[in-house]
Amino acid sequence: MKYVAKTFLGLEDVLCDELQTLGAQNIRKERRAVSFEGDLSLMYRTNIWLRTASRVLKTIRSFEASDADTIYREVKKIEWDEYMSVSQTFVVNATVYSDSFRNSQFVSYRTKDAIADFFNEKYGKRPSVRLTNPDIYVNIHISNNQCTVSLDSSGDSLHKRGYRSVQTKAPINEALAAGMILLSGWRGDSNFVDFMCGSGTLLIEAALIALNIPPGIFRKQFAFEKWNDFDVDLFEEILNDDSEERDFRHKIYGSDLSTKAIEIATQNIKSAGLGRYIELKTANVSDFEAPMGKSIIISNPPYGKRLTDNNIHNLYSTIGQTLKHRCQGMDVWIISSDSELLKSIGLKPSKKIALLNGDLECELWKFEIFAGKRNEFLASKSARKQYFSEKSICRLQHSEILASIV
Repeated sequence: MKYVAKTFLGLEDVLCDELQTLGAQNIRKERRAVSFEGDLSLMYRTNIWLRTASRVLKTIRSFEASDADTIYREVKKIEWDEYMSVSQTFVVNATVYSDSFRNSQFVSYRTKDAIADFFNEKYGKRPSVRLTNPDIYVNIHISNNQCTVSLDSSGDSLHKRGYRSVQTKAPINEALAAGMILLSGWRGDSNFVDFMCGSGTLLIEAALIALNIPPGIFRKQFAFEKWNDFDVDLFEEILNDDSEERDFRHKIYGSDLSTKAIEIATQNIKSAGLGRYIELKTANVSDFEAPMGKSIIISNPPYGKRLTDNNIHNLYSTIGQTLKHRCQGMDVWIISSDSELLKSIGLKPSKKIALLNGDLECELWKFEIFAGKRNEFLASKSARKQYFSEKSICRLQHSEILASIV
């Protein structure tokens, strides 16, 4: 079966890696999405396990169309009673990138009409449309004149994990938070720190990654549970399989200047059942003290629509001073929609990644915090790289000599 996992700008490569780990076949990166193939078991696993996907679509028909009447005829050809019954409710969502179709709502209407007429002509009655919490989610995607009709197996976006009991004013999207962590390369091999943790999303996603707990276990329901071919035994077996969980021998630290934010983060962490792994405290970033042992910092300071402080540049400057003087030897990742704010940190980034946080275009900057002068750090880094490269060549030459002797 063919599927498409939708994601967010900048996370396509991470999603490809996730799908490969789950055993997906014929993986192909697309625009804010990744297409792949697999069986029913894989569809269940992707919904439960994918951290950076927003939804998983099952493709049921593809065709070309340059007008709405063609869409109506082609959609009506689908044997819809294989996927839903007259007594069920449905909704149609359209995504359109085409000069031929300027109104996605009109595409949704024509698709809905085709489904309703299919049932009316065959059974004399039709399923009802329900905009909220329907039984069946139908998706039609149009790119130029290429149309793809799919069933949405997820329902609510997969970033809505289900562990968030309360939230701060502008919490970071859970899938984006997980994507930031996976982009950093952190998998639980050191301490994790967020010194502006807000409602605790980055902390919780870090704990789930470190322990290898699937984010979908908190969900109350997936859309595929109302499909005609739903295999409850297979789904329960996959959902209850904890054989891939692992130990986490480090600690996750979160702090925030807002007492209210720490209270909210505490509730969310408790809701996720991760309290033993995460330590919280109320503190200003200027008072931050790095924990003992190897650590990484990933944080989401105020910016864009979250901007309430007239002295916001001073805040970012304070972040830079804190990193420079108290976080030597650490990798730090900071996201913001304002590059000028990131420049106020006063440190040169070693990497920049374009991301999208809601409707805000953002950049995730990586800072490698070192002791002494930058030139000395880069020279030592180059020397280490040269050393390990030469060591690898020596090992290869040694192996070739042994092979020739044998």
